[in-house]
Amino acid sequence: MNPFTGHDIDARARRLLRTLISQYLSDGEPVGSRTLAKSSGLEVSPATIRNIMADLEEAGLVASPHTSAGRVPTPRGLRLFVDSLLELKPLPRDEMARLQGGLPPHQTTTRDLLGNVSNLLSAMTRFAGVVTVPRQGDFPLRHIDFVSLPDARVLVILVFSDNQVQNRVVQLARPLDAGELEQAANYLNTQFAGLRLADIRAHLALELREAGGELNRMLASAVELATASFAHDEDADDVLVSGQTNLMGYSELADIDRLRELFDAFQQKRDLLQLMEMCVQAPGVRLFIGEESGFSALDGCSIVTATYGTGGRMLGAIGVIGPTRMAYERVIPVVQATAGLLSDALNRAAATS
Repeated sequence: MNPFTGHDIDARARRLLRTLISQYLSDGEPVGSRTLAKSSGLEVSPATIRNIMADLEEAGLVASPHTSAGRVPTPRGLRLFVDSLLELKPLPRDEMARLQGGLPPHQTTTRDLLGNVSNLLSAMTRFAGVVTVPRQGDFPLRHIDFVSLPDARVLVILVFSDNQVQNRVVQLARPLDAGELEQAANYLNTQFAGLRLADIRAHLALELREAGGELNRMLASAVELATASFAHDEDADDVLVSGQTNLMGYSELADIDRLRELFDAFQQKRDLLQLMEMCVQAPGVRLFIGEESGFSALDGCSIVTATYGTGGRMLGAIGVIGPTRMAYERVIPVVQATAGLLSDALNRAAATS
C-alpha cells in the first residue's frame, strides 16, 4: 500500500517534495535523486530518496518524463505544494512600491484604470494579465442630461460615479421641447442621483404603480424619459487581457496547437469570462492549476485570481495566466496586492464623486 494515499505524507517526504518542486519551478528541468540529496539537507542515502520518490510518483504527486531519470511535479503535486507546503510572505516593499507607482495617480474612468491594472499585472509577472470589467450599471448614477433630436428622439447622457460617460438614444411617443427636457433632467437628478440603474428602475416601477393615472404632464414626461433611458444596461460583460504574447516564450506552452487554442480563448473571451465570474462568487484569492479550471484551452496553465470591489461590494476579478511552472510564492502576493490597490483606488473615486 502506498504510504502517501490521500496526500498524508510524512515530514521527510514533504521536505523532499518541497525541494523538488522549488527546484523545478526555478529551472524547469526534471530533478534527480542526487540533486535532491544535496539540496534537501536530509542525511539519507540516494536509495532512500529514490524509494520516497517512487512512492510520491505512485501517489500521483510527481512524474518521470521519458527523456530523463529525474522527476517533475504533477498538477496534483503542485496543488499540494501550494495548499500546504508553500510559505507565502507579504510582497516586498520595493515590489509594492512598483505596483503603486504603476497605477495612475489621478482620477480616471474605471475602464481606463482596469486596462492599466491588466498591463501592470502582465509587466510584474511576465505572464498574461486579466481583468473583468464590471457593467456600468454597477456604479451609481451621478448626473443625467437630455438633448433633443429630430423625430421625437432624445440623446441621453449618463455620467456615473466612476467618471464614465454613456450616451443612449431613446425614441419617445411625442417630441419634448428643451424646457420639458430640462425639467425632466432636474427632477431625475434630484430623485435618482447616487442610485444604481437597477435601483432606479425599481423606484420607477413603484412610482408608476402608486401614481396610476394621476401623473401630471411634467412628471409623466420625466417618467417616460427615465423608463426609456434606464430600460436595460447597454454594456456587455467584458474582460481585458494584456501580455498574451509573453506566454509564447515558455517551453511548456510552446506546442503550436496548444497555443492556438489558448489564443482563441483569449480572443473569444467566453470561457475566460465564465471562469472569472465564477471567481467573483467566492471573494479572495483563487488558484487553478492545469485541468482545475474546467476549460481545455487552459489545461497547461495556472490561473491566479483575486476579487476587487468598492463599498463592500464585489465588482469583478483580476488575475494572471501563465504556465503551471510559475513562482507561486511571488505571483500570488502580486495578484492579491494589486486587487487591494485597485479596490482602494475605486473607493477613493467613490468618496470624491
